[in-house]
Amino acid sequence: MSNATTLSDKATPRGKFPHIKRAGDFLFVSGTSSRRKDNTFAGVEVDAMGATRLDIKAQTRAVIENIRDILAAEGATLTDCVEITSYLVDMNDFAGYNEVWAEYFNANGPTRTTVAVHQLPHPHLRIEMKAVAFKPR
Repeated sequence: MSNATTLSDKATPRGKFPHIKRAGDFLFVSGTSSRRKDNTFAGVEVDAMGATRLDIKAQTRAVIENIRDILAAEGATLTDCVEITSYLVDMNDFAGYNEVWAEYFNANGPTRTTVAVHQLPHPHLRIEMKAVAFKPR
């Protein structure tokens, strides 16, 4: 038995896919960014001259908290995550990303794979993550 859920209080997926899908006792969270419901982004500041500051720590925190909220729709928490894959646009952001990761997870947390990608769906995005959780009904 499986079901898919799209949350009305989160950014609308940019395509025909759900935020989360249950397959038996496993939960699969689609790639999640720091994009908010109003299509702004956490961790992005643009000054009056158009100079852009992209904060990997703020974006990582927002992504993990978005995943946390999405899991809650199925009664799960971050502690139920068994695997997370992270996509960074620039591996020079790895240290800041890793620092924020440690605020939420420890060595007993989910397995993790981090890869560099050429780009994400918006030029202000520095990170996207997808997650798998185990949460029996």
